[in-house]
Amino acid sequence: MSTRALYLDRSPGEVRGLVTLGGKPERLLIERDGESVVQRLGAVSVGRVRRLERALGLAFIELAGGEDATAPIGRLVEGSAVEVEVAAEGRRGKAPVVRVLGPGEGQPRLLAAGPGLVARLAAYAPGAAIVEGTPSRTLADEAEEVALQRVHDLAGGGALTIEPTQALTAIDVDMGARSGGDPRRAAKQANLAAIAEGARLLRLKGLGGLVVFDLIGKGHDGAAISAAAKAAFQPDGAAVSIGPISRFGLFELSLPRTVTPTAERLTGASGRLTALSCALRVARVLEREGRADPGGRLLVRCSADVAAALEPYIEAMTDLLGSRFEVRVESGLDREAYAVSTA
Repeated sequence: MSTRALYLDRSPGEVRGLVTLGGKPERLLIERDGESVVQRLGAVSVGRVRRLERALGLAFIELAGGEDATAPIGRLVEGSAVEVEVAAEGRRGKAPVVRVLGPGEGQPRLLAAGPGLVARLAAYAPGAAIVEGTPSRTLADEAEEVALQRVHDLAGGGALTIEPTQALTAIDVDMGARSGGDPRRAAKQANLAAIAEGARLLRLKGLGGLVVFDLIGKGHDGAAISAAAKAAFQPDGAAVSIGPISRFGLFELSLPRTVTPTAERLTGASGRLTALSCALRVARVLEREGRADPGGRLLVRCSADVAAALEPYIEAMTDLLGSRFEVRVESGLDREAYAVSTA
């Protein structure tokens, strides 16, 4: 049976928690300085029912700072104060979803922040030690790269491609050069492997909602596929709903949406790393190089937007390394083409 291990990486501006399953990344938790905690999973607030959209069955609820959330209309009354808890964090183009706890009093305000990163991390493997230091930094960096990939290799051959859209997440299973004598048996093994890997990767990517696997071949063993999915998605809770395989070889299931997708934490709408994500990566590289060469002077070359995003963390980096690094803006340099070298 595969076991889970926990890792924690602290760096200027950011804390990352990593859960691995059988040595592979399964969940990546990220908290950044200055983020609003009002929309964090589990946060409890007093909100005001701003408007009701009866055609959609939704209530739009104003939270502290003017941020909006949605909830089922139920018996809510426009203009009333309610106490709510964040049940699903927001994602690009979608407000967070809240659970109405009861009537509230006063103006919109935060009552209690949701569980912090360390508490959430520990809950995934109760009693397990949380590893910090260099191994955690390395594994968290690797997990970020995996979370941003589209195509993922399967053990034994083949691959799966994960494509999130606004409506659903599509997963294409490709047998590739997978061998095994009987093609039908090889296809079944690839499909079962894809479901197990897909479940882990969806958790790493923070994806939920409707998921559709485009399976290999025809005449699928529905019972085996369903059993594999129940086992693979068991960590996602009782809200997982598994459907039958269609005559087109599509296997559908619905997963609870709870957290902001990892890619949306790291990248912009274009799919490229944000200036802040690049700046935080620069800070980690600068720290690593500074510790490797305690007496050397260091030079950061980066674009103007990355330098601006790095500015709030200069003091923290100076506390770590001293005043022995320089940040130099290079006109025309691509955001992701930053470099750290000895001066």
